[in-house]
Amino acid sequence: MHLPAFLALVLLALAALAPAPTAAQDRAPIQITEGGGKRYRAAVLRFAPVTPSSQGIVDELRETIQGGLEFSGIFAAISEQAFLDSPSSPRLDPEPPVTCPNWRQIGADALVQGELDAQATSLRAEIRVLDVARGCVKMLRKAYRVDARERRRLGKAIADDVIGAFTGVPGVSDTELAFVSDRTKNKEIFVMEADGANVRQATAHKTINTFPHWSPDATSIVYTSYRYANRPQLFLLTRGTRSPGRILRELNGTQIYRGVFDPSGDKLAVVRDAEGSSEIYSVRKGGGGNTRLTRNGAIDVGPSWSPDGRRIAFTSDRAGAPQIYLMNADGSDQKRITFNGSYNANPAWSPDGKWIAYESRVGGQMDIWLIDPEGGVNLPLIEHPRSDEAPSWSPDSRMLAFTSGRRGRMELFIVDLNGENLRQITHGPGNNTNPAWGPRRR
Repeated sequence: MHLPAFLALVLLALAALAPAPTAAQDRAPIQITEGGGKRYRAAVLRFAPVTPSSQGIVDELRETIQGGLEFSGIFAAISEQAFLDSPSSPRLDPEPPVTCPNWRQIGADALVQGELDAQATSLRAEIRVLDVARGCVKMLRKAYRVDARERRRLGKAIADDVIGAFTGVPGVSDTELAFVSDRTKNKEIFVMEADGANVRQATAHKTINTFPHWSPDATSIVYTSYRYANRPQLFLLTRGTRSPGRILRELNGTQIYRGVFDPSGDKLAVVRDAEGSSEIYSVRKGGGGNTRLTRNGAIDVGPSWSPDGRRIAFTSDRAGAPQIYLMNADGSDQKRITFNGSYNANPAWSPDGKWIAYESRVGGQMDIWLIDPEGGVNLPLIEHPRSDEAPSWSPDSRMLAFTSGRRGRMELFIVDLNGENLRQITHGPGNNTNPAWGPRRR
């Protein structure tokens, strides 16, 4: 399961080439290593209740913040039993003094203070995050307001911002995954929080529904359904609407096997039948602009846009077996980038543009591999006797979700980019497959 040591060195080298984000305030960006690297330690205080109704929520909010930090694999929460000062935060105005040596002595890197105002219909929180190692300098001061029913979202959003203050890249605990499950005896689309909590069913077509993919603004999911005449067509689920709508109706009579949004959200790469084979097209979300990108009589499937929208990775068997190819967004300059193994498919381009994850048949099972977009580095991320497939990146490019049969039935797992911190996030019923990690919610 672990990455070879030389992949860790490659990851470090690539990380070193990237400029440090200014949001990190000169803090060194987090380093991706093979394991055993530094984890930041956070002391999260119990927020000061602004109103009596806030008192019953502060413990829950604190636990959610700690859980969001732990989910990242970058932070560890310090138990309040180790605190030398009060575990309860003071009010933030005027900004209270801090006995910094007491927090440094227990090994804290971050100190998270805050206050909470719970009203009947809304929650308002404000936080102050201090960098203990640098003498308790202020890293972040921010206010939040959410619907009263979104307590978990509030805590996770705070955790993600704490991570962003220290690493330059916010965390992803306040994101969601769409996936396919047959727990209702039919393959339907489900949605859950990134850590596997709050699972809910999104479709109820009582037929085959598959290949969910999020819009860049996290408001919609495009997916393939066989609900009409048992022919694959594209549908769109949008937050706040009761039922999904079919899209690209002008392609009526054409079987559309898959659709994925480009980074702008204005276009999709779609896989549809053409002249007896499956080909990749580019089409505007509202219809029109239908442009054929592949034309060779082979099976071309599984498009994945580069984060800048200029290129598309895809799977083609034009060389006799499935391999990963790249092309420009207009279909030009098509080239093969995988040459190891006889079966490589389902590419997923990382949001930071550095890697393409894909599934590769090794022996009799599928494993998850990584390749850089130029094809120069090609190495395994996950190796297991049971099949691992269908990789999907977290928005921060630090983790991948994937489908695995290692527990007997198909379940969803997530793993850090360094191959560590493997976690199962679905536990049945039925088979759970085809994860699609959504972008940060706006």
